[in-house]
Amino acid sequence: MSKEQAGLFDFDPDNVGDEIVCGVDEAGRGPLAGPVFAAAVILDPSRPIDGLRDSKKLTAERRNELGILIRENALAWAVAKCSEAEIDRLNILHASMLAMKRAVHALQTIPTLALIDGNRCPRMKVRSIAIIEGDDKVHAISAASILAKTARDAALVKLHRKYPQYGFDQHKGYATELHLEMLRLHGPSPVHRRSYAPVRELLEALNPAEPLPELQPLIAIQAAFPE
Repeated sequence: MSKEQAGLFDFDPDNVGDEIVCGVDEAGRGPLAGPVFAAAVILDPSRPIDGLRDSKKLTAERRNELGILIRENALAWAVAKCSEAEIDRLNILHASMLAMKRAVHALQTIPTLALIDGNRCPRMKVRSIAIIEGDDKVHAISAASILAKTARDAALVKLHRKYPQYGFDQHKGYATELHLEMLRLHGPSPVHRRSYAPVRELLEALNPAEPLPELQPLIAIQAAFPE
């Protein structure tokens, strides 16, 4: 891995020359249910947005406020996702990379440089640099973090209306005590990730003969991708 890919370099987001820069981030790698979302944002330097930072450090209300400002003031933005089935088939890392690639390719303005939150980049035509903790260092990545998080939260509220017994509107699919209790009580829903350990274990108990995707251990996923 290069220093650039590891984020071990001094990147000045205010000194990008003629580059058309998009920030890219994802939301929802750790949950047991629902898609993983990603967003790509090209900010307009002439229309700065105050308060951009890592979405995890903002309240839900503030994220929603900033999400509106980003969509109104950015030069371009796009949100994409990978479904639960794709996560089970590809694994969560590759599904997250694919969601980010889809978001970048959906931008109406074509960027010349994509800045990716984390330590690796999806394979795509646009030149890209991975920046560790970029969602709190680069405003465009912060904006992408906010759009991805608000889009995913909204999607889980919709899933709650379809599957109210799981409480998706409260925990957004993460492995809280309430979610695990409801999962044990009602069994997995069609939107649960079958390759995640708690879901897979229940499915195996219900139907031992059913072939299931490769196991994605919950502890390892949460350690690598904390909310």
